[in-house]
Amino acid sequence: MNKLKVMTVFGTRPEAIKMAPLVAMLTQSQHIQCCVVVSAQHREMLDQVLELFNIKPDYDLDIMKQRQSLSHITSKVVEGMEKIIKEENPDIILVHGDTTTTFAAALAAFYQHKKVGHVEAGLRTFNKWFPYPEEMNRKLAGVLADIHFAPTSTAKDNLIREGVDPTSIFVTGNTVIDALFNTVREDYVFKDGILKNLDYENTRVVLVTAHRRENLGEPLEQICMAINELTQEFKNLCFVYPVHYNPAVRETALSLLKDNPGVKLLDPLDTQEMHNLMARSFFVLTDSGGIQEEAPALGKPVLVMRDVTERPEGVKAGTVKVVGVDKENIIKEVKKLLLDENEYNRMAEAVNPYGDGEASIRIVKALLYWFGFTKERPSEFCVE
Repeated sequence: MNKLKVMTVFGTRPEAIKMAPLVAMLTQSQHIQCCVVVSAQHREMLDQVLELFNIKPDYDLDIMKQRQSLSHITSKVVEGMEKIIKEENPDIILVHGDTTTTFAAALAAFYQHKKVGHVEAGLRTFNKWFPYPEEMNRKLAGVLADIHFAPTSTAKDNLIREGVDPTSIFVTGNTVIDALFNTVREDYVFKDGILKNLDYENTRVVLVTAHRRENLGEPLEQICMAINELTQEFKNLCFVYPVHYNPAVRETALSLLKDNPGVKLLDPLDTQEMHNLMARSFFVLTDSGGIQEEAPALGKPVLVMRDVTERPEGVKAGTVKVVGVDKENIIKEVKKLLLDENEYNRMAEAVNPYGDGEASIRIVKALLYWFGFTKERPSEFCVE
């Protein structure tokens, strides 16, 4: 039997982190020929991950430009993928999650009559505007997909309610946990001088990430003002904020936080630095999706600065709490974790519902089963 030709497509740092362990497993399989395409929707941050995981793309669309629009990303990916798909003629194209690259690559595959596999399928907020545009990117990719790799049983249930054939859904766990197990080390030494010199034993270090489109403007201002007030009240508190390269994020964050000695503003960190900083943090304050999955695996409570989350499993398990973007509520919820030891331990010790480090293996087994290389349907991930 000929090898199964699998094309993977991704374009942002979060996608690359989550697809890296899968690319490794696909490459190792004797039954699979793997082709890697990157859009470079995020250029510099994507390149950091490619270097860390030693991924050498077969094709690089290199689409990024300053203040790029969603229309630019979509059109460039669809147009660029057409030629590549025709040239490579893959059996299936794997996309990941909820980025504009994800949706556009799935659409390009559909236009060329190619099967689509959606990794991290089935996450929903059920509000098309939050997160924007990610909720619709993910949903539209799901409509175009032939095989769905749902990270949890909740995600699988969402897909079934939308009419997806249950036999096309495989519950795998999230590949981000696979990546995390390869990057966090107790003896890790930070490259960044500020991170290397922080006193993690005597200072409560809080990791902050805030960059979502729906949080630009006043919501991000509220977040920054909350951080400023908290550092005034708690002197052994240090917020470490790797600031996204998006100019709209940087303008707000730098203008409101640059003069606060209790805040360390950094450029975006590479994956290894970020994961090990997370492991040493007291808790995480974020609007990110992936960090809601990563931090619980490290025993770190997560306060989500959004009004809704497409990852309700963490909320249900107790590892994650959605706190919104109102300054006063952010301050109130941070104080709970700083002052209430029982509340902190309740969140830190909850069971991580997102994976066991074997999601990539399950996806490869599911692909081989789906295309007839094996006869037995692989077992699925479940939380003990």
